Amino acid sequence: MNSRVFCVHADFVSFPLRLACGDVEGRINALFNRVNAIQKKSGQFDLLLCVGEFFGTSEAEAEWEAYKSGAKKAPIHTYILGAASQETVKYFPNSDGCELAESITYLGRRGIFTGASGLQIAYVSGREAQHEPALSHCFTSKDITALVAPLLSNSKFRGVDILLTSQWPRGVWQYGNSPVRVVYFLLKPRYHFAGLEAVHYERLPYRNHVVLQENAQHVSRFIALATVNNPAKKKYLYAFNIVPMKNMDPAELVKQPQDVTENPYRKPMKDGKKEKPPPSMTGEEPVSQFFFDLGQKKPQHQQHHHGRKRQTDGDRPNYPKQPRRPPQPTGPCWFCLASPEVEKHLVISIGTHCYMALAKGGLTPDHVLLLPIGHYQSVVDLASEVVEEMEKYKSAVKKFCKSRAQRCIMFERNYRSQHLQLQVVPVPMEKCSTEDIKEAFMTQAEEQQMELMEIPAHTDLKQIAPPGTPYFYVELDTGEKLFYRIKKNFPLQFGREVLASEALLNIPMRADWRECKCTKEEEEDQAKQMRSDFEPFDFAHED
Repeated sequence: MNSRVFCVHADFVSFPLRLACGDVEGRINALFNRVNAIQKKSGQFDLLLCVGEFFGTSEAEAEWEAYKSGAKKAPIHTYILGAASQETVKYFPNSDGCELAESITYLGRRGIFTGASGLQIAYVSGREAQHEPALSHCFTSKDITALVAPLLSNSKFRGVDILLTSQWPRGVWQYGNSPVRVVYFLLKPRYHFAGLEAVHYERLPYRNHVVLQENAQHVSRFIALATVNNPAKKKYLYAFNIVPMKNMDPAELVKQPQDVTENPYRKPMKDGKKEKPPPSMTGEEPVSQFFFDLGQKKPQHQQHHHGRKRQTDGDRPNYPKQPRRPPQPTGPCWFCLASPEVEKHLVISIGTHCYMALAKGGLTPDHVLLLPIGHYQSVVDLASEVVEEMEKYKSAVKKFCKSRAQRCIMFERNYRSQHLQLQVVPVPMEKCSTEDIKEAFMTQAEEQQMELMEIPAHTDLKQIAPPGTPYFYVELDTGEKLFYRIKKNFPLQFGREVLASEALLNIPMRADWRECKCTKEEEEDQAKQMRSDFEPFDFAHED
């Protein structure tokens, strides 16, 4: 079974199992054939929950007609969300929900579904409306209020078991600072499934209480699922078992896993003050953006916010303010620029907070490192001003590689290292495609029993790996990102080994940097050449 298509998560050893699915996009036969195969191997599932766009183009209508007419039947009770585009509105005759075919039910525009076992599922169909009047495939703040208000009126409400939305929540990958958090912050779903972005992404679980200030509550998990039968074989089916909250022992319910993080929708408050209820719950002007569309093309500065100040510059996460003075190393550091241990003849460019240096024993002559001038252990430890300049260096190096018909591959190993080294390895375009590089990383990781997780391009690593977490991270030239949380015994040369493999650069003898040492004179010549080549792209040189 392909682990990138189907996965199982279990909090508790309990049946029945449930299935969640990403965008079907009209591939109904493919979905149900896969479900049949899984059930033959793993036993019968209780239900299937589909997020994202269930129906597809007109070419797929024949498949649907077979189910609608009764010629075919779904192998499992299937519950779907409504249209996420104007083209598929025609498939949904009643916005309040209805049975579309035997065992295939449209849940409705928004609401609460309670199963026979007591499992409570909240749902919101479609995309968030950007203006009024809203299109028929969009929801508004009134829909959100209608969903949330009745639940909050019950003093015993602790949260819902499952939340289904098609659109991703705004700010799910980051801590705090998200201006809107109504649905997720107040509903406190134990599982939140979403689609539409064609990627599989599992965020670390997050708490629903403030430590030492509030009573412990259950954790929430956000899971995005890919499209059915996608060519990249990203996960689109997720199997899980969950005991309804109402049937659980309170102490068992609030157990906190080791990798739990802070709530991404909670706005930090100073001096221990409690935060105010969201505007839509108090009758104030509703906030305009509950959800975040990762596929959004329009720059944020061109959007109308009706008098509200812009929260962020573009879609970049807001990093918390940190002191400008970086932490100091506890001993000698080979990479702090002020350190006498630094081999300064390898330096290519120096900015205000970061610098670029030739990699010692590089895979290729233009293999470089991007490093903070001060002492920071990893990307997730960087202060905001260092992050900003690191991004400028990354952008400059990408342009440099593109001018030379190369793919810019970056990786970081935050494990058994004390100073951040972002490795940048240019790969000639004629050697291989980006998909080849991605597949090479995935395959070699699987061979070593490590599962690299694909994460969205906009994801802030600080959310996935809080400071102090060991990890390995790859950024491809397309912006795609791969992430692995290191547990133990991680191969230190893994990134180099993959890129040096026969499938990519085909220089396996250079996988270990210690086997690639040059004389100081040779290094000086290589650095001089690299400085000259990079100069047209060096913003620090211009300054």
